[in-house]
Amino acid sequence: MPKFAPVDWKTLDRVFLAAGFRFARQEGSHRSYLKEGIARPVVILVYREVPVFIIRNNLKTAGISRDDYFRLLEQCR
Repeated sequence: MPKFAPVDWKTLDRVFLAAGFRFARQEGSHRSYLKEGIARPVVILVYREVPVFIIRNNLKTAGISRDDYFRLLEQCR
């Protein structure tokens, strides 16, 4: 099983767009993404490397499983 590792915000952007989210707005270095049926927005920080704990929190908020994340990540690279 692959391990979580920090990724560039652009890669994370592509992962969430591929999962059906849409870009909503940006305030400073925080980009918000929305999806029908998801109560809270997913927030991606515009960092060269987004920390693992933020990726995991966003996956939990989005209801995306670990396996789905790695599948989407592979498609987006």
